[in-house]
Amino acid sequence: MIKNNKFFKKITALGADIFVSLKKIYRKKRFLKNMALLCVSIFILLTGMMLMWLSSIRIPDFHYFENRRVENSTKIYDRTGEILLYDIHQDTKRTDIPGDAMGINIKNATVAIEDSEFYNHGGIRITAIFRAILANFFGTGRTQGGSTITQQLVKNTLLTSEKSYTRKIKEWVLAIKIDNSIPKEKILEYYLNEAPYGGTVYGIQEASKTYFNKNAADLTLAEAAYLASIPQSPTTLSPYGKNKDKLEARKNLVLSRMLELNFITKEDYDKAKNEVVIFMPQEKIGIKAAHFVFFIKDYIEKKYGSEILEKGGLKVTTTLDYDLQEKGEAIVKDGALKNEKDWDGKNASLVAIDPKTGQILTMIGSRDYFDKEIDGNFNVATASRQPGSSFKPFIYATAFNKGFTPQTVLFDLPTEFQTTCDALGKALPGRNQKDCYMPDNYDGKFRGPMSLRDALAQSINLVAIKLFYLAGLPSSLKTAEEMGISTLTDIGRYGLTLVIGGGEVSLLDITSAYGVFANDGMRNPYIGILKIEDANGKILEEFKPKTQEVLPKNTALTISSVLSDEKARIPTFGAHSSLFVPGKEVAVKTGTTNNNKDAWTIGYTPSLVVGVWAGNNDNVPMKKGGAAVAGPIWNKFITEALKKNSSENFEKPNLETDPSMVKPVLRGFWQGNENFFIDKISGKLAGPNTPKETIEERVITNVHSILYWIDKKDILGAPPENPNQDPQFSRWEIPIANWWAQNKGKYRTITINEKPTMTDDVHTDSAKPIVSIIEPNTYTNYSLNQKINLKISSLGRYPLKKIDIFINDSYLGTYDFPTQFSFIPKDLEDLQAENELKIIVYDIFYNKSETNIMFRVNQ
Repeated sequence: MIKNNKFFKKITALGADIFVSLKKIYRKKRFLKNMALLCVSIFILLTGMMLMWLSSIRIPDFHYFENRRVENSTKIYDRTGEILLYDIHQDTKRTDIPGDAMGINIKNATVAIEDSEFYNHGGIRITAIFRAILANFFGTGRTQGGSTITQQLVKNTLLTSEKSYTRKIKEWVLAIKIDNSIPKEKILEYYLNEAPYGGTVYGIQEASKTYFNKNAADLTLAEAAYLASIPQSPTTLSPYGKNKDKLEARKNLVLSRMLELNFITKEDYDKAKNEVVIFMPQEKIGIKAAHFVFFIKDYIEKKYGSEILEKGGLKVTTTLDYDLQEKGEAIVKDGALKNEKDWDGKNASLVAIDPKTGQILTMIGSRDYFDKEIDGNFNVATASRQPGSSFKPFIYATAFNKGFTPQTVLFDLPTEFQTTCDALGKALPGRNQKDCYMPDNYDGKFRGPMSLRDALAQSINLVAIKLFYLAGLPSSLKTAEEMGISTLTDIGRYGLTLVIGGGEVSLLDITSAYGVFANDGMRNPYIGILKIEDANGKILEEFKPKTQEVLPKNTALTISSVLSDEKARIPTFGAHSSLFVPGKEVAVKTGTTNNNKDAWTIGYTPSLVVGVWAGNNDNVPMKKGGAAVAGPIWNKFITEALKKNSSENFEKPNLETDPSMVKPVLRGFWQGNENFFIDKISGKLAGPNTPKETIEERVITNVHSILYWIDKKDILGAPPENPNQDPQFSRWEIPIANWWAQNKGKYRTITINEKPTMTDDVHTDSAKPIVSIIEPNTYTNYSLNQKINLKISSLGRYPLKKIDIFINDSYLGTYDFPTQFSFIPKDLEDLQAENELKIIVYDIFYNKSETNIMFRVNQ
């Protein structure tokens, strides 16, 4: 019975637990049910609100398309913010025409490239929208991609340029409503009358007239393909811009899409692809500094998009100094016209930059933007051209970084650099003679041993090529890239010819890079914009310096010292050439490419860098090069520009070298590298007390190529144990040996036998002057106005020559002995009650000693 009671209790307890659990489950299910009902209610409410909002979006009166005017025009100003360079829509041109007057070619071309499913979708493409949503969700954009022609029409005409999800939803809804309300052909008509075709040109009729001087219906297939390409990026793809290769590629893409969609036959495709289309000359428009303006427009379009550029109402304050720009345009045009007459060079370009900020002050892309004969609208300032010798300073800077000095001597001799050819320039057995490379200098002459200072100043090719080999291609390209050259990215393309201009750079890049030399090694990337404000005055971006040290200061100063050395460049350019600016210290380098196809002059002061290119856009050779063609333009402009700036000279570089650290061959001793030092007074080996004034370094004559004395992997290290391992060694060594055999009689030779065996005995501790100060003295109190005459006694071995005088560590001067020196205490700057007089005395052989004494002054 007891057992049965226990069993009953257990059953009862278990039942109670089950009941509690069921109750909890019931309550939980109720809660979940209630939550589900709440969520459904909220969803229904939000959906209803959304539907009400969507239904409230009204279809606009489509007469609005005909009556629409472009608003919120972007305006581009000079650096003052007052001179308007360009109002993007001030001369807006649009001629609306009916769809049946447009012709089939432009319609099919536009549909093919912009919206191939245009005739099949209901205003939007669901798959494209989902792709855009996914791209925006997983990427960085917010509302990009997926636009149909109908959506683009809505975006261009009915909505603001605001980027948001609600705006995008409005765009979709309006596109659907418009598609349900208007025939497809009418939508396409509205779109083609509205589309931007570059600059101030809107609508297909105006584009046809502007670019081809014909009606839209008369466009050839190729012409229609070009025009259909432009709306994607009207500035970048402008037929009058610098990206004609991109326009050509997109035109071919349009034709390919038309062929895929069976809009044209293969025969039509081939004919249109090969058709040579001639664009009409660009009309003059209300614009100042046109090349610069379109440079700025291109930047804005790439960063903010064409919609913001066209309709955002931006105020763009640029870095342009319009006063300098105007003067520069006149100078460039006059110079180019003179060059055309004298040297067959029709065009020129100029860039001026403030090296302390990187701000572009002047950009002139051609002699006349509107001159169709010279392709004037093409911006040569941003185009890639071979720089000739104007590239050399980057190589020299790299070499100076590694331990070479302006005094280092290399041999300017005929030299074969191709390792498959012998030292005389003949191909080795089984090798191609065409591969041999024995370059000339600009004048066909060779000068023997030359310092790097003279070689750079005189633009000697052979020395530059040798130095490039010693400095190394990777290091030299790294220097150029860090300084601002952006186009030499494929290291495998370049060889030793790079140093004399074998690569391609833009005038803008190389002018900016020279700014590093001007600014003591500090780089400020070029910039054309000071501030961009939106239509509400909100600042979208504002200039902030991005200064970075990319070159040691002393290296930059050394390059400036060489390039501003008028005396060093005289043998090539003559005295007071076009590179000389009277009364100003200006560093400058020229460049000329093969057959005089390009002429360059780039020069600078610490506050201004100016680059000039002159030549022909079509690469037709000129009669002359660098200094003769580009030099006068550069000189006139920088002379004019520097009138606004106070004279600012370059800081002098530290060119002293420690003979114990830098081997003789790097310090200008080309006759050898093994040295000893003598005292010029005693004629014996210099000792520890020998003053620098009487030390003379002598190098034992042992003439070799520099590759005999230095390892190019460790310039400052020990000479290579086996210089023959360098593949260039024999090719450099043989011409030098031949030259020395013919010329050694002109030079003094020094042998090891001339090295003294005894040490200097004139400059010893015992030979130093023994002096004492008699007046002033320590026991006299001197008055402020008292004249004190310096009196000393000397017991040295040799007569005294001069005395350096200091009071309280302030230098008062150097006086020849026995000239009388006196002073009055009140005239001293740092007079105290107790004062120290210190003198350093030198005898006639530069032995020196010093002594001091304290004297008192009553104040």
